[in-house]
Amino acid sequence: MKKLLLVIIVISVFGFSTMKEENEAFEPVVVLELFTSQGCSSCPSADKLLSAIREEYQEDNVFALSYHVTYWNYIGWEDPFSKEQYTDKQREYAQKFRSRSIYTPQLVVNGREHFVGSDRFKLYNRLKSYGKASAPNGITINAVKTTGDQVSFNFDVKGNLSNKKLRTVLVIEERETDVKRGENRNRKLVNSNIVVAEKYLSAQTKGSSSIKIPQIVESSDKVHLMVLVEDDDLTITAAVKKAL
Repeated sequence: MKKLLLVIIVISVFGFSTMKEENEAFEPVVVLELFTSQGCSSCPSADKLLSAIREEYQEDNVFALSYHVTYWNYIGWEDPFSKEQYTDKQREYAQKFRSRSIYTPQLVVNGREHFVGSDRFKLYNRLKSYGKASAPNGITINAVKTTGDQVSFNFDVKGNLSNKKLRTVLVIEERETDVKRGENRNRKLVNSNIVVAEKYLSAQTKGSSSIKIPQIVESSDKVHLMVLVEDDDLTITAAVKKAL
């Protein structure tokens, strides 16, 4: 009888601990992913808005990311920050949202919803609502070190990691470009939080990783490292950032 009682207690404690871990709540995060292009005449207003958000919320749990897509390059101006990898990412979101097409400027919030990236009212509304919602995961990074063209770091993730992965991102804080051709020809464009490198790894509680700094990064650039937790449905459940 005593052995049976002990087993019941152990099972109960373990079950309670597991349930607690799955239901644990962490600080809210708001991840903004803007899909944009220097070849798109509708994009500068969204780029400007994202830059303003970055400045306004730089000390808060708001993460601004600018992904430059490739399908505007054919008009005559090849966006130097565009990658087919980022166009593919936007297509994955289109599948999730059951959208028939992809467009710019598109803003995705926490991988949960999307709208036109220049919609100031809707963006601030979402910053307010998502900023109050607890996140299902928490993540910290430390021992961040730049050696040559590599950034290495250690990470510690809390919460349930079932069917999740980590997304490591390098962003240039801001860059100004003189556009010579295309829809924005003869304009000086300012882009911020430009994604220049991205790497996925399997989610685990603790570990270390690294990401390569691409050649497009200049010595004068301010660069930030961001690490996101993302589930199989592309929903972002945690994020952390560190200036290099």
